[in-house]
Amino acid sequence: MARKATPFNFEDALESLEELVEAMEEGELSLEESLKAFEKGIKLTRECQSALEKAEQKVQLLVKSDDLPESEPFDSEDEDEG
Repeated sequence: MARKATPFNFEDALESLEELVEAMEEGELSLEESLKAFEKGIKLTRECQSALEKAEQKVQLLVKSDDLPESEPFDSEDEDEG
């Protein structure tokens, strides 16, 4: 029976990463436990980074496809002439 992959949740992953860091900083983990925590931390970091990159791409697409007027630099010379 195949196991369904749970959807990635950024907030949960970040919380897990913070817990791993705290556990490692306390210094009470064995070497083996520290290595497993480090490995899991690297995985969570990569997943979070990927989620952030996807979110950034989505925002860029939404802003680009929106019909918002483009900004223009302010030219103070126009005011001085008037």
